[in-house]
This record gives sequence, structure tokens and C-alpha cells, in this order.
Amino acid sequence: MSKRRVHEIAKDLGIDSKDLINTLKDFDIPVKNHMSSVKEDDEKVIVEYYREDKEKKEEPKQEETKKDVPETKDSKNESSNKRQKTSKKHRKEEETEEKEDVIYIGDEITVKALAEKIECPISEIVKYLMLKGIMATANQEINFALATEIGLEYDILVEKEQEKDFIEEFFAADVEDDTDKVKRPPVVVVMGHVDHGKTSLLDAIRQTQVTEGEQGGITQHIGAYSVELNNEKITFLDTPGHEAFTAMRLRGAMATDIAILVVAADDGVMPQTVEAINHAKAAGVQIIVAINKIDKEGANPDRVKQELIEYGLVTEDWGGDTICVHVSAIEKTGIDQLLEMILLVAELGELKANPKKPARGTIVEAQLDKGRGPVATVLVQNGTLKIGDSILAGTTHGKVRAMINDQGKRVRTAGPSTPVEILGLSEVPSAGEAFYQTSNEREARHLSEKLQSNVREKMIQNTPQKVTLDDLFHQIHEGEMKELKLIVKADVQGSVEAVKQSLMKLSNEEVIINIIHGGVGAINESDVMLASASNAIIIGFNVRPESNAKVTADREKIDVRLYRVIYNAIEDIELAMKGMLDPIFEEKVTGHAEVRDTFKVSNVGTIAGSYVTDGKIVRNSQVRLVRDGVVLYEGALASLKRFKDDAKEVATGYECGIMLEKYNDIKTGDVIEGFVMEEIPR
Repeated sequence: MSKRRVHEIAKDLGIDSKDLINTLKDFDIPVKNHMSSVKEDDEKVIVEYYREDKEKKEEPKQEETKKDVPETKDSKNESSNKRQKTSKKHRKEEETEEKEDVIYIGDEITVKALAEKIECPISEIVKYLMLKGIMATANQEINFALATEIGLEYDILVEKEQEKDFIEEFFAADVEDDTDKVKRPPVVVVMGHVDHGKTSLLDAIRQTQVTEGEQGGITQHIGAYSVELNNEKITFLDTPGHEAFTAMRLRGAMATDIAILVVAADDGVMPQTVEAINHAKAAGVQIIVAINKIDKEGANPDRVKQELIEYGLVTEDWGGDTICVHVSAIEKTGIDQLLEMILLVAELGELKANPKKPARGTIVEAQLDKGRGPVATVLVQNGTLKIGDSILAGTTHGKVRAMINDQGKRVRTAGPSTPVEILGLSEVPSAGEAFYQTSNEREARHLSEKLQSNVREKMIQNTPQKVTLDDLFHQIHEGEMKELKLIVKADVQGSVEAVKQSLMKLSNEEVIINIIHGGVGAINESDVMLASASNAIIIGFNVRPESNAKVTADREKIDVRLYRVIYNAIEDIELAMKGMLDPIFEEKVTGHAEVRDTFKVSNVGTIAGSYVTDGKIVRNSQVRLVRDGVVLYEGALASLKRFKDDAKEVATGYECGIMLEKYNDIKTGDVIEGFVMEEIPR
């Protein structure tokens, strides 16, 4: 038998939940509050009661009788009481309508914000929390469960609000003003199958329009450029054509108004042609078909048009509404006609933007330049971007230090539909990311850090069970492991590349090795968080994890493997994939000591005046010297002293003198890590 809650029934009946609760109690139907459930049979009884009550109220008043019968004192009082009751009820109904029965909050909410939503004094909520033994101020946050409990006290249903993109929400106040909108150039992307002539067509357009009369062609190609025809500009985006860049091409289509679908007249519709059609349709952009290579022997444009019908593209000369132009990129025929068709479609689309707004747009492509740092090609879609503007692009932020147009010239401003290369970002952004102009650099940095935090938390929440080398074989055969993800850290870049190449060769039919990140330096917390988010194993060569990274790895159960020899790592992973790993020696760190000062003694060596920061340093243990996360020495202790006396061990908080066996390159700030090896059977 189905049940419904009191507040749902009250809403359907158009009455206050409290009134319904009182009526239910009159009918001996047990309910506590508006969240209580009511059986289907009981609900029918109540609904019938209110229906009959409503019908009685709606019966026509006997006005004639009232006119004939003289109004006595008692009847006057009765009439007055009825009017007062009706008035009170009307006011109560209005109050009920004004006060929402349901409020929406996130995982947490401040006491003040909850009081405003419930429409009650802050002091009442503070008092309620005090009675429960919770001391809270107006600005203190309480969790969702507690907020729900408080809501019930006020006959309010508290529900989780839908998650919003806080970046879009932050910039949502940037409302469009139609009065300032002006005509903007169309943004065009060229799509199609490999070898159908996309690049040749783009080159033909550039040579005939952009660099006409210029010697040496375009100064600099930045993945996007503008051409001009009849004093009208057109912006082209250069997108990759291979199927490996499907996702990138989809992003490219989303940032455009018109898609040129290039199909070879001698080849017809191919798999990537279909892909391009689907992406353009998904992006909601107008498609113009350019049948290329019409000069070639065996060219059959009619066959191409026939094949396009299967995918919903019927050309104008065949009775449809898809514009089709015959072109030859090699002979440069049909180029002007194609550009004219683009301008015609753009005119019909009435493309407009507001150049007076803060700039917004898309990252077309980005790279790390050796001399200039992070460089991004951006397409401004609305507003105007200027030198000195602060921008946010995904988790990246920065201040525009320089802007270069498609002809290699430095510019100071870029309006709607203008592609420019910008310098000044903190990191390399992802292609396809939206960018926004912020009020200042501080705001951009704050939003960037918040977005990074959100992304990291979501990745951690969605992380599957962690993989380790010990259970790799089992996971492979259970069908859980199809891809082994690795993060490689080493002391020098050459080692990183060598390790990556060697490990990649271990891929087989059952499992693929995927190196998701490689870098130089100590294993840091960021590496561990990436491993946690992507379910990866960390491989380290001649490097150590930072203290925070070690704690995080233990908490997140990340398998961190440290090696001094590359072949040991390859052998371990190979054996793990076969389920043949031998018993291992597990390293147990006994403690760390920080070098505070150094003393050079002739005929003896360098003594490290050290302070034990955690654990203990034991005389017969192995030690390693770590500088900036990189292991410089690994071996035995030559001596361990407290003042002038030899010591078996030195505990946390004590100072000591340490000498390393046959090693004297010790500096202030180095860390000496003591460890022992314990054999652990698998």
C-alpha cells in the first residue's frame, strides 16, 4: 500500500500542513509532523472530507432570504464573527502562500542564512542548538542533517539544492544589454575526413585573402585567423582532423557559428565525415558543404550529395536547405563563392555581441613555449580583451601581458570574434576551456584555487578501489583491471623519459600501461592526489616522498614504489602482471634528523650537527641523505654521538652528531632519514 507525506497532501489540497495535522488527529490518524506518512486509505478519507467541506462552502448563498428576514442583534454578531473568522483565515492563507514549505540548501549552511530562509529570528535557532548541547554563533556553519531537524521544528522541509557550476554562477550577473550589441564576424570551423583537403582549403583561403600582396606568407600561424571579403571579416578556427582529436574537434564546433564540411569529390562520405556532421549538429551550428577536389579525375559531386542525404543533409540544388559549394583547393576555384556563402549565412543568423562587456571566450589551443612560458590562442566571443586584463581559464589564471594577432603583430585590444595569442597565464590551460575576464588578479587567483579544490574533491569521491602491485594479477583476472596507470617521478628528466619508455613496452593483451604523469623532483602531495583521483601507482627513482605526501599516501592507500635501479621497477611490474612477485623487503623508516650545522674535522670528515625531528636515529640502521626531495646518499652511519659520547640511538627532540660512511657532502638544511629493511612474505 502506497504512502504519502503530510506536506505533499497538504500542498495538493491547498491548505496549511498544521491544519491538516490537526484534522488527521481528529480522525485518530497518528501523525507527528509534516514529514509523517499517511496510508492511502486514510488519505482518501481526508481528501473526501475536504472535498465535501469545500462543496458546502461553495453552495450559493440565499441572498433573498437574507433580504426578507430582518437582521437581529444576534444575527449581526454571528455575521461579524464569520467575517472575522473569514478574514483571519484569508490572512493565514496568504501567509502560508508567502512562506515556502520547502527550502533548498547545500551540504552546509550558516545559522544566519538558515534563519533567513526559514524566516525566524537567529536567536531561536541558536537557543535550539544550545538545548542540544551545540554552541553556535550566527556565522557558524551547521550540516545538512542538523538543518533538516531545525526545519521540521518550523514545519519546513529542507532539501539538497542541485549542484551548480559556481564559475557560471559567479559570472551570471553579467547580463546582456541588447542596446550595446553590434554585428560581429562569424566564427567558422573547417571539418571533414583525413586527406579530403581541409588543410589545402585553409591554405588556399589564407593565400588568396590574408596574405595577398605580402611576401613570405603569414608571419605566424596561431591556430586561428581572420580573412576579409567585401569589407566583411570572417574568423576561421584551425581544428585537427585525425580521429584521435575527436574531443578537441567537438570543442571547436561548440565555439563556432558555421561549420564547413569538406568532402572529397572522388572519395565521398567517410567515417570522420559522419563524425564531423554529428559534432556540428550537436553544437547547433549551420553546415555548409564544400565538395573539394572537383578538378580530379573520377570526381563525382552528385554521388557525394546522394550520400549526404543519408545523414540529413540535402543540398539546395536537390531541393533541400543545405548550402553546397564546389571548390578546388589546388586550383583555388570556388573560394570566393564559399566565403560569400559564409557571409550570407552569417547575415541570416544576425550574429551580434557586446564589445563593452568584460571579455569572455574560448581557449582554442595552448602550449608551453621555451622562451615565453604558457602561451594560449584565445577566441574572444563577447566583450573586449585588453592588455593588463586579469583572466580565469579553468584552473589557470593570469594577467594579459601581451597579445599577438594571426599576422604576428602585437595588438592592445581584441573584440568579439577576434582570435589572438596571449601571454601571462600561470599555467598552460586546456584547449576548449572557457575563459572569463575578472575584476582583478586576486579574484582570478581565488576562483582558480576554488575550482582546483572542487575538481580535486570530485576526483577523490569518484575514485574506485585503489590498485597495488601486490593485487594487480588478481584484479587483471577478475576483469577489474584493463589499464595500469602509473605516475613516474625521478631526479632528472632523462631518467623520467627512460623509465616511461621502458614501462610502456610492458603493455600486453590483458592490461595496458598508461603513464599519466612524469616529472622531476620529490614525490609531493599533488602527485599523491593525482594518483588517488586516477587510481594510479607512483614509481620513484632516486627521489623520496615529502612528509605531507607520505601521510596523504598512507591515508589514501596509494601504492608508492621507490627504486634506485630502473630494471628493478620493470621486473616488479612485469612479475606483478604475471602474479609471480617474490617475497619483498619492506622499508620501515625509524626517524628523521635535520642538519642544523656542519663541522669539518681534518683526517675525520664532515660531522653533521643534527636535530631529530621525529622517530629516532639508530646506530646500526641504514640512512639516506635527502636534499630538496632528492636522495644524494644511501648507506650506513659511520658514527652517532651525543656530545662527545657514542650513542646507540637518539630520540625525537634531541641533538646529535652524525657522520656518514665515506660521504662528506653534507649541507645545512639536509634531512637524514634512518630506516631498516624488514622481510615480508607476500
